[in-house]
Amino acid sequence: MKTRAGIFVFPGTNCDHDTLHVLKNVAGIEADFIFHTERNWSKKYNFVILPGGFSYGDYLRPGAIAKISPVIEELHVYVEKELGFVLGICNGFQILTETGLLPGALIQNDNLKFICKNVKLEVKRNDTPFTNLYSKGEIVEMPIAHRDGKYISPGINIDSLVVFTYHGENPNGSFHNIAGIINEKKNVLGMMPHPERCAEEILGSTDGLKIFLSVKNYISGLKSRKEEM
Repeated sequence: MKTRAGIFVFPGTNCDHDTLHVLKNVAGIEADFIFHTERNWSKKYNFVILPGGFSYGDYLRPGAIAKISPVIEELHVYVEKELGFVLGICNGFQILTETGLLPGALIQNDNLKFICKNVKLEVKRNDTPFTNLYSKGEIVEMPIAHRDGKYISPGINIDSLVVFTYHGENPNGSFHNIAGIINEKKNVLGMMPHPERCAEEILGSTDGLKIFLSVKNYISGLKSRKEEM
């Protein structure tokens, strides 16, 4: 099965073109933009990305206005009916928690400052559509760039939902060092680090490329898995 990706674009999104470049020119995935006013997009894509940026200027709080955009209405159905896979990066992660598609919330970093640096992550789960090309326990490095990246969710099932944790340093004070989580259906992943910014050797690392290739790899095997059932 072929992977076709859509990238959500809100007013204030600023990582959309980076993500498009990585998908099309590095990962070899057909991709285009889905603008915030669109309502009928779900049947066109089996992979959608909510990229980083400052949707609607982060007014009220990050993701609070984006969650009521027309494009989000169909996202709930898309996830519930398991029509494809959803990746939220940084501001995209914040939007997914605001919509309730992922548990918890993202609040200001402990130091109340914007943080932009490379961090080390540990892969806690490699049995997901997003991480099947990693090894469990693998240590990777990805950049972060956020002010509201502290993840909190006292009731989260750590063993089943946490996909990435910060390794060594917890840069923002996140609960249990959490850097990325998945939903129970395993079709929605939210993460604060930016995999699209470390997907080419020219940028110094390809650790993030495996996120996109894992989804491509998983989708390519969907048809054969369904035929075996």
